[in-house]
Amino acid sequence: MLAPRHWTALGLTCLLALLQYQLWLGRGSWPQVEAYRQQLAEQTHSNELARQQNEQLASEVRDLEGGMTMVEEIARYELGLLRPNEVFVKVTPPSAAAR
Repeated sequence: MLAPRHWTALGLTCLLALLQYQLWLGRGSWPQVEAYRQQLAEQTHSNELARQQNEQLASEVRDLEGGMTMVEEIARYELGLLRPNEVFVKVTPPSAAAR
């Protein structure tokens, strides 16, 4: 039969084993915390990219609301808008075969 001091040592050893289990394998363990840190870093990066895109879109909206110059610029480059009495001249570099 074990002496009372052996029961105390056995009880403390079991408690230490339980705490180690929680630290390494349980909820909130080191590997789980590292996985959460990785997810946080990825989400932070994704949020930063979305923030930059939102700022760019907001800038374009402000330009479009502020005046017709941005609308005219888009119409000229994307739709080929010409004002009355304007002449469109397209200059192309000579091709390699013509040289």
